[in-house]
Amino acid sequence: MSRRRSAPIGIRQAGNRQAGSSGLRRRYLLAWLEQHREVATATLKGLLKQPLGTLMTLAAVAIALALPTTLSVALHNVKRLGGDWQRSAAVSVFLEAEVDEAQGAQLRQRLQQLPEVETATLVSRAEGLAEFRDYSGLGAALDQLPENPLPVVIELQVQRAMLAPATLSPFITRVDALTEVDFVREDAQWAQRFNAIVDLLRTATALLALLLGLGALLVIGNTIRLEIENHRDEIQIMALVGATPRFARRRFLYIGAWYGLIGGTLAAMLVTLLVWLLASEVASLAAVYHKSFNIRGLSAAQAAMLLLGGALLGIIGSWIAVSRHLGLSDGP
Repeated sequence: MSRRRSAPIGIRQAGNRQAGSSGLRRRYLLAWLEQHREVATATLKGLLKQPLGTLMTLAAVAIALALPTTLSVALHNVKRLGGDWQRSAAVSVFLEAEVDEAQGAQLRQRLQQLPEVETATLVSRAEGLAEFRDYSGLGAALDQLPENPLPVVIELQVQRAMLAPATLSPFITRVDALTEVDFVREDAQWAQRFNAIVDLLRTATALLALLLGLGALLVIGNTIRLEIENHRDEIQIMALVGATPRFARRRFLYIGAWYGLIGGTLAAMLVTLLVWLLASEVASLAAVYHKSFNIRGLSAAQAAMLLLGGALLGIIGSWIAVSRHLGLSDGP
């Protein structure tokens, strides 16, 4: 009968030390998490005990975060609306009077194969006359014409990269030189202006967000400074009994995080309320122009970014205030 051989004593001791070290790290992590949970709960309860001052700070933070967020949501909806408009023809190619629909269809196929063209649509003489009748209100006068005077038209939707004047003008010159073409009308100028306005609004929104974010940071930082002054004696007593600067700083960082997180939540609610109030008005305005457009509010990702950004601003503002006014050194 064979006997099981036991591991050497040194190996068993090393294994026991490793297991003990792993258990110690686990207990340390659990204790660290429990400390943070206690501080987070205590600071939130402390804010609720002074509702007036807390509400004023939260209102300032929420408004500072809601203004650029509202502009960002509005800009996103304007871009959506502009995307619908930009699906209309960017270049209208009017063919010679003697070119019929069959020849126009052949030319349309040739133009469709160009890399600059996204879509090419043939508008027959009858379709052009019907569209002109609908938009001009001259139906009775058009009925008196002996024949349809309108030419065949090819509407070209070019690639978005072609909307810049430096790239669109040479393309129009090439198309205009074709033998079947009478003249070419550029419809993309409004799209160029629209894109320029959107870029300007995007930059203005980013700058406003930066300024108002700085304002929210200063509001939270000043509030934390007042909290430090109100608890100056308590902080000194904690330092005398051996509390580390990190432990004393933790409480104020959580207060700033709560201000930023709750302020971001209120900002998201405020933006959602504004979108809800404007939804019916926007739909009514779109109906006047025979369009269907539903305004969109914050997406889940945008709301999460707003809350995360608010909490981060609160932590940064608190860190600045604590670093300047806490009066404790991290040294030994």
